[in-house]
Amino acid sequence: MDSKKLALLCRKFADDKKAEDIVVLDLRKISSVTDYFVICTGTSEPHLRAIVDEITGKLREEHGQRPAGTDGTLQTSWVVIDYFDVIVHVMREELRRHYDLEGLWGDAPRVRATRPRRKTAEAG
Repeated sequence: MDSKKLALLCRKFADDKKAEDIVVLDLRKISSVTDYFVICTGTSEPHLRAIVDEITGKLREEHGQRPAGTDGTLQTSWVVIDYFDVIVHVMREELRRHYDLEGLWGDAPRVRATRPRRKTAEAG
């Protein structure tokens, strides 16, 4: 699967579980570690679990994608899901502020969310 498509699916699945402040960083031109970071915030341990389970479960069931590994625990308030070309960070707000991955990778462009266009009634 194309790494950008994978990153966007991770964002969608996180959004489906109401993750907060979801950011996708394009690291392709500035890092050889991975192509994209997906960073999102969960508000509690159960919320973190729901986000992680949604991303890993839907990618496995619907797209045959399994992570190369995961790191961290729900109790540490930061779970990293590694899909090689996409690394997902699911974090509690206080840890996200403290580690400031967006600031650390400030040269990385953000991938904008695309929303379906709404149909508008034509004036007649």
